[in-house]
Amino acid sequence: MRFSPVLACGLATLSAAALAARPDEPAPKRVAPKYETKRDHDPDGIGKFYMGREIARVMGYQGASWLERPERVKEEEPAKLIEALAVRPGMVVADVGAGSGYHTFLLAPLVGDRGKVIASDIQPEMLEMMTEKAKKLGVKNVETVRGTETDPKLPADGVDLILMVDVYHEFSHPFEMVEKMVTALKPGGRLVFVEFRLEDPKVFIKLVHKMSERQVLREMEPFAEMEHTRTIGTLPWQHVVVFTKRQPKN
Repeated sequence: MRFSPVLACGLATLSAAALAARPDEPAPKRVAPKYETKRDHDPDGIGKFYMGREIARVMGYQGASWLERPERVKEEEPAKLIEALAVRPGMVVADVGAGSGYHTFLLAPLVGDRGKVIASDIQPEMLEMMTEKAKKLGVKNVETVRGTETDPKLPADGVDLILMVDVYHEFSHPFEMVEKMVTALKPGGRLVFVEFRLEDPKVFIKLVHKMSERQVLREMEPFAEMEHTRTIGTLPWQHVVVFTKRQPKN
């Protein structure tokens, strides 16, 4: 059977389109923003909204003592979180919005001498606290980095795990921050949101400082290369929502 050049060209185009639309290679989504500003808003928020959620005010360095409070061990059970992350020696882990470094210094012994914890924060006072703590404890595998409101300043394709504990809801530019973090992750790397559960009225945290799992999933929808792989609900106050960067197709 013979095909005309026009028909052959049409089949080739159809074949290329079919290959481009293979279900195992989702098309990149992105686009997102459309931030909104409202005059009437929660006093603990900044009046800026993203996908229906008001962004919370950043907790200043003056509140560092609350991050280091002894009661945190009982209230949040951070040991359970660290265990669930399955951090291994040699990994590069980023603690974004690290604050006083509470979780940074729990992670540092786990990555060992061959690994590194990058502690990123926008407040120089917080970075100084972590630097002093590292010196005091003799910790040499923590690197402090001053990020911006749109960029945590992480190395491209250089991070195995990015952890955000009770901080994503404060990002003034959440889309731009996630975009940079996705770029920083190695294929197979994980992006972890730890947020106070909005769904649970028994979690006595200010409303704009809580997030539902559904809202986290909604805000990650534009990032087609990230797959929601797990939500951990074993912590007393928080849920842990884990996304994994898809491996490139050969």
